[in-house]
Amino acid sequence: MQREIRLWEALVPVIGMAVIIVYSMVVLGLDPHMPIVISTILAAFMALKVGISWSRIREGMINSVFRAVEALIIVMIVGMLIGSWMLSGTVPTMIYYGLDLISPRFFLPTGAILCSIVSLATGSSWTSSGTIGIALMGIGAGLGINPALTAGMVISGAYFGDKLSPLSDSTNVAAATAETDLYMHVKSMLFTTGPSMLIALVLYTIVGMGHSAASVDLGMVESIQTALAAEFNITPWLFIPPLIVLITAAMKVPAIPSLIGASAIGGVFAAIFQGSNLTTILNVYLDGFETSTGLELVDRLLNRGGVNGMMWTISLIIFALCFGGILEESGFTEVILQRVINRFVKNTGSLVATTIVTGIASDFVLTDQYLALIIPGRMLYKKYDEMGLERYYLSRTLEDGGTLWSPLFPWNGCGAYQAATLGVPTFSYLPYAFLNLVNPLVSIAMAYLGIAVFRVGKSDPVKGKVEETPSEA
Repeated sequence: MQREIRLWEALVPVIGMAVIIVYSMVVLGLDPHMPIVISTILAAFMALKVGISWSRIREGMINSVFRAVEALIIVMIVGMLIGSWMLSGTVPTMIYYGLDLISPRFFLPTGAILCSIVSLATGSSWTSSGTIGIALMGIGAGLGINPALTAGMVISGAYFGDKLSPLSDSTNVAAATAETDLYMHVKSMLFTTGPSMLIALVLYTIVGMGHSAASVDLGMVESIQTALAAEFNITPWLFIPPLIVLITAAMKVPAIPSLIGASAIGGVFAAIFQGSNLTTILNVYLDGFETSTGLELVDRLLNRGGVNGMMWTISLIIFALCFGGILEESGFTEVILQRVINRFVKNTGSLVATTIVTGIASDFVLTDQYLALIIPGRMLYKKYDEMGLERYYLSRTLEDGGTLWSPLFPWNGCGAYQAATLGVPTFSYLPYAFLNLVNPLVSIAMAYLGIAVFRVGKSDPVKGKVEETPSEA
């Protein structure tokens, strides 16, 4: 029978995971998979110690993975999409023309805006990075820009649009968790995410000023374009697949059928424009695209995708979700968060800071973006009510931490996906994901300064003027 959990018992798997992962990845140079497995065993042992039955531990792991099944399916389909868009020449065409059209000096802010538009239209940061993001990685490489910087820019743009899209899963989860209207939640986020994106764009512009046209290795650009033209039939017709993705998004077609359709179109275009046969197309869907152009940089950019190419990411996500599921089912997370709330929450500023920090900590420990929204939201909503704060203020704050930091840990599902898709390690692009780093700080600062703090019964720009009830004579 389960007994009351002591704080140190709840902290053992959390601190243990941090130590195991840091030592294994930094000192031993391992991938995060086995450290997460060892951490999961430790979490299960502690759960058994406090009286949690094995059936409940098992149920916690299965339920955690079950919640992410749709996301795992999307990861596999994105692998098919990437492979087919490589084989069809769609991504190479975007890189080829992008090297001519995009100014090196303004590449970073322009790329961030493009990713924002795609993710806003599709409601998916994953779709944005898996399509336009990959093309921008190629263009950035051709312009001589640090791949980690380009990846950080892609992440910033992709998550800005994702946050503000009513089609986004995370946006809907945050609103549902806080039990608030979806569109009021989106409006509320503009007050922190908008200024944060402007700051990020200014930073990308300043950094980009060091990449003038004169600093570009024109010989390398020409070599990349020559290699692409020799390998593929480059034609503007190959911009049709990404346009179809945007059209299906505008028609509110769900992610899975939309991405499957885009993958199928990629296969058809591979047959039409590149002369690929059915066997080659189907193999690319499974194993990804592979070529040898004679230019290592181009090969590194193009050789990716396929369902099997995503299995590294999928296995990591599953292991990490098992760990998070044990912590959630056992109640370890609630014990830790409750102690944090009782000790640190004194006013609105500290409440917002606590919400954001616990969201980020949940991204680190629970390894799942949705749990990083649901767990803090479930634990803190009463505090927001006690302080007279609107529920869309809570939902906004949940996203300012939980959503934006989810791609910044390599064992989190979002971080694992983005690293695999963009071909850059998570900790390498982390310092350059300016929006994701700045937004939590902006949100906390605004709370302490009393800016855009929305209270029940008060007029605010989100809900408009509140009509006061006349008092009795």
